[in-house]
Amino acid sequence: MKAGYMRAALAAVALTSAAVGTANAAGCMKGAVVGGVAGHYAGHHAVVGAVGGCLVGRHMAKKHAEEQQAAQRQQARAE
Repeated sequence: MKAGYMRAALAAVALTSAAVGTANAAGCMKGAVVGGVAGHYAGHHAVVGAVGGCLVGRHMAKKHAEEQQAAQRQQARAE
């Protein structure tokens, strides 16, 4: 019985992933993994940790990208 549910869930994930394509989620996946593991060990709250990690990872990636753009602009002005 459980195997049937797992197959259905995996099929749904595969179809959804194929339909969506690539998304601009820089930092989200790494943050979700780290947050999920931390949430799991902090009281079996892996999903909450993954969501929080995704948000933090995305914020940090956006901040890093803005810093890189500012550095490139400053370097272009210097030349």
